Amino acid sequence: MPGPGAPAARLAEQLGLEDSELCRVLDIDALALISGAADEAPEISILLALCEQVTEAVASVALRRWLRAGPLGRRPLDLLLGRDFGAFEDALEDLRSRGFVLRAGGGRGGGKPGGGGKPGGGGKPDGGGEPGDQNS
Repeated sequence: MPGPGAPAARLAEQLGLEDSELCRVLDIDALALISGAADEAPEISILLALCEQVTEAVASVALRRWLRAGPLGRRPLDLLLGRDFGAFEDALEDLRSRGFVLRAGGGRGGGKPGGGGKPGGGGKPDGGGEPGDQNS
């Protein structure tokens, strides 16, 4: 773990990165991270500057949640871990300009469309009625 005021530590804190993730992003080993050699990596100052621009428009906690949002393999974190810094910068710009957008889906809703009740509860808010009953 880098020292608390070190650039690598600030980047890890801003993005909510684990040490192993930070090592992958910077393409270094744990010894370089512990010794402070990682602080010399040019990616750190660039990523810190990009993150600071975004946190002027979006809360830090939202930045950390956004990093891990989305399907595995297509999350902003995956861009970083794959060292695709150009695509990560574009994703950060989208976040800065549009905010953290949550999309509906995934089949986790309850009730019938427009009903707001329990799954299959006929659409009443309290879930009353028989499953599939839309006449109540």
